[in-house]
Amino acid sequence: MPKLKTHKGLKKRIKVGARGKVTRSKPGKSHLMSGKSGRLKGQLRKKTGVSHAFSKIMKRALN
Repeated sequence: MPKLKTHKGLKKRIKVGARGKVTRSKPGKSHLMSGKSGRLKGQLRKKTGVSHAFSKIMKRALN
């Protein structure tokens, strides 16, 4: 069986920590920012975690 290729789009969007925790940035901050409140913009700046089940799928796509 051939090797699995790395999913390049996913590789650019997530980070895997040293202990295997997957983090991603939140969507909705590329444009139309003037209509959003300052509180929402601050929340969008923060990184968020990924569920355990979905992180297994993501890690497999990165291998």
